[in-house]
Amino acid sequence: MKPIIRIYTDGSCHTQLLLGAWAAIIFIGEEKIILQGDVEETTHNRMELLAVIKAVNYVDERNFNSSKIEVYSDSQYVVNLLSRKEKLKQKKFITNKGTEVQNSDLVKLLIELIESHDIDFTKVKAHQKDGDEINREVDIIVRKLVRKNVLNHG
Repeated sequence: MKPIIRIYTDGSCHTQLLLGAWAAIIFIGEEKIILQGDVEETTHNRMELLAVIKAVNYVDERNFNSSKIEVYSDSQYVVNLLSRKEKLKQKKFITNKGTEVQNSDLVKLLIELIESHDIDFTKVKAHQKDGDEINREVDIIVRKLVRKNVLNHG
């Protein structure tokens, strides 16, 4: 039997400079893997989406794609995607105003992953000192990356 995989994700962005970062902490059995990256010309929501996508893709590369995946995120945008996916697909990712849904490229990718994997999403409180220890860890990684990018950018 394949292990349950737990993934903690976070994304952040310096809104004026559009410099973002994402991170994921993945637990496969006793193994702990940290993934992280930075992106220019981006948004907070894109980084939240990208963190989950990169983590699930990593799980696939390790041939654990038939495992149960539990994603923990402080992003309501990401967590609520599961409940919105059918409506988004029905409307072909077009809003009521006739424009394409924001971040549709990443939203479509994440929906594909949701449909091809056994994934559950759990919303965790953001930035809580007494909250989930791993969520705090992934948050710290992301904030350090964004700060580093801002310093290197100036």
